[in-house]
Amino acid sequence: MNLLGQPAPDFELPDADMTPVRLSDYRGRKHVVLYFYPKDDTPGCTIEAQEFSDLLDEFERLDTVVLGVSPDNCMSHGEFRDKYGLTVRLLADPEAKVCEAYGVMKEVERNGEIRRKLERSTFVIDRDGIVQMAFHDVGPRGHAAEVLEIVREL
Repeated sequence: MNLLGQPAPDFELPDADMTPVRLSDYRGRKHVVLYFYPKDDTPGCTIEAQEFSDLLDEFERLDTVVLGVSPDNCMSHGEFRDKYGLTVRLLADPEAKVCEAYGVMKEVERNGEIRRKLERSTFVIDRDGIVQMAFHDVGPRGHAAEVLEIVREL
């Protein structure tokens, strides 16, 4: 699914504190970095969340909000956030509906079984709600800095 240049699919998901977050709330106000990650408290996902958190002040100076989405629940997100002192908002998508809308759920075969797996992906959405950049199958280390450079160009 290619969302580049298209309106970002709108959604409402709860954050780690069970507060609803709507993508449409940022339209006309802020850019949005929407990153999808497979699982709380795993090595790659921790690196990525820490790096986005470390750069959050710079994103905010550029009128940009950073939202992380995974299929984990709100409680898991809260524990993950608190364990590592994360400052990015983590959104719970346990039914993977938003993950599906953004095309980040992929079928993979393992030991003769086909499973659905979340592909680590990031979308940069401008103030008008248009997807300006999409990264798929990204490595976690250094990715936040790469995304920050794209946001600087908006």
